[in-house]
Amino acid sequence: MGTSLRRAPDGAVGHATVPKPRRFVRLRAAVESSPRPLDPESLGSHVARLYRAAYGLCGSRQDAEDLVQDTFERVLRRPRFLRRDEDVVYLLRVLRNTWISSRRGKREVPSAPAGEEIEAIEAPTDPIAQAIEGAAVYEALQELTQPLREALVAVDVMGLSYREAARALGTREGTIMSRLHRGRGQIADRLELGN
Repeated sequence: MGTSLRRAPDGAVGHATVPKPRRFVRLRAAVESSPRPLDPESLGSHVARLYRAAYGLCGSRQDAEDLVQDTFERVLRRPRFLRRDEDVVYLLRVLRNTWISSRRGKREVPSAPAGEEIEAIEAPTDPIAQAIEGAAVYEALQELTQPLREALVAVDVMGLSYREAARALGTREGTIMSRLHRGRGQIADRLELGN
């Protein structure tokens, strides 16, 4: 924004803010939000993170593998264009939506994670998994409500920032922080009861 001198009714001279022409504002917004294609060749670099996220949501190795495959199938079905999101943020959103869609027709049957199978998953660098065994954390995740589980998977399992997680899950950063606080507390309580 620029400034110019302006004469007040009483004769005093002051500065007034002059807005930039609207066409510059619109052009800048268009450049910042111009879509870019999602590169199908780059999807393989996100498999491990998406598998950990899927395992956190599903609680079953087979269901997690199916969910990741269904997610990739949905994404590759037609060209995708991203505006602001990084690839992994967009892929988490598609993974979550695919998971929700797949649960609509099914009755949820609780399943306990297999201890040996969870060891094969790359160890996440979140604070919860560093303190205790991964199998117990994934089992405790299954006992959380869906919104809390999704927030923990996005931030603690996938390593997204609060802003990225909020965009992927369609909510605000403050909501993500609140859900993380409640979810981490519930997991800590469950793990203490288990010992």
